[in-house]
Amino acid sequence: MRTLVFFLEEPSAKALLEGLLPRLLPEYVHPRFVVFEGKQDLEKQLERRLRGWIQPDSAFLILRDQDSGPCEPIKRKLVDLCSAAGKPEAVVRIACRELESWYFGDLPAVERALNVKNLTSHGQKAKYRIPDKIGNPSSELRSLTQGVYQKVGGSRVIGPELDLETNTSRSFQEFIKGIRRLI
Repeated sequence: MRTLVFFLEEPSAKALLEGLLPRLLPEYVHPRFVVFEGKQDLEKQLERRLRGWIQPDSAFLILRDQDSGPCEPIKRKLVDLCSAAGKPEAVVRIACRELESWYFGDLPAVERALNVKNLTSHGQKAKYRIPDKIGNPSSELRSLTQGVYQKVGGSRVIGPELDLETNTSRSFQEFIKGIRRLI
């Protein structure tokens, strides 16, 4: 059995992946999650945690939100930490701007998961057409759902609904490609 280890910035990413991965991973791949207490904690501990990983036949994927920072330097720093830990083959993915951008890439899934009517129609608005460019997607999603969306609980129910192929978030599609590359 192969182990796919996800190093995650926050619990909401784990909640999302627990619903998403069963549709993506073959039976012989077992996911493991290492959840940090924010991006600073992830960056502070990543090298040590990777270096100390002793389970054989493991592959690694690091996921971090871009937030308001520049994507390339953020990714480069994480790639460098992976290399310094002796794991240069680890895949680093950045959610542009936040994980919630991925949800804007598939508003029908969010509508079904949260049972909030008329969310799909918002996808045609210029503001939401390119999900990875939404300035503060978590706040936007809470507003659009009138407070129904909560980070962990919302991620838990949205994960099983997200369409792996048609999601319009480019960073989501790159994340899916990264997983497929590792398996």
